[in-house]
Amino acid sequence: MSILVDHEIREEVRSGRLIIEPFDDNLIQPNSIDVKLADRFSWHEPGDSVIDPYQSESVLEGLVTIVAATIVLQPKQFVLGATEEKLTLPDDIVGQLTGKSSLARLGVMVHVTAGFIDAGFSNPPAQITLEIVNVGTRPVRLHAGMSIAQMVFTRTARCEVPYNLKPNAKYNGQPAAAHSRYYLNSAG
Repeated sequence: MSILVDHEIREEVRSGRLIIEPFDDNLIQPNSIDVKLADRFSWHEPGDSVIDPYQSESVLEGLVTIVAATIVLQPKQFVLGATEEKLTLPDDIVGQLTGKSSLARLGVMVHVTAGFIDAGFSNPPAQITLEIVNVGTRPVRLHAGMSIAQMVFTRTARCEVPYNLKPNAKYNGQPAAAHSRYYLNSAG
């Protein structure tokens, strides 16, 4: 297993095995590629009702989705965003999404958890949903099109069942800022 470096990322994209749409060679870093923030955001409105991950009605209740060129993230506010880029990973490359340190220094945490992208994600190519929270003390404005995170790719052995072929791949082909679909899991 090894992390792909700049020229290996370019070669995987050129060969069509790794799909990044749109692809911007200027975003390639020595060991990663920057990804940009899309213009779609969603969050739950504040309220007292409990969200039960096993009940779709409670997950969807109070869910707001907007399209905007900018969003101001208040302290302690949590929103879902998405990468502008749509990706498909081959069955022997996994992705790891990490936030940009320049934004972390402002209190913005990107992809708070679940930054691991399975080999075989996604066919058709799909945006990566981002969990974004402001842990700082001041509001921060985020702009659609800004570099929001970086994707690191690691070559692995070929997996037996890539993500896009799993029968329960609930985020395959996901739309931007996809809400939780945990309720599709069985409750026991």
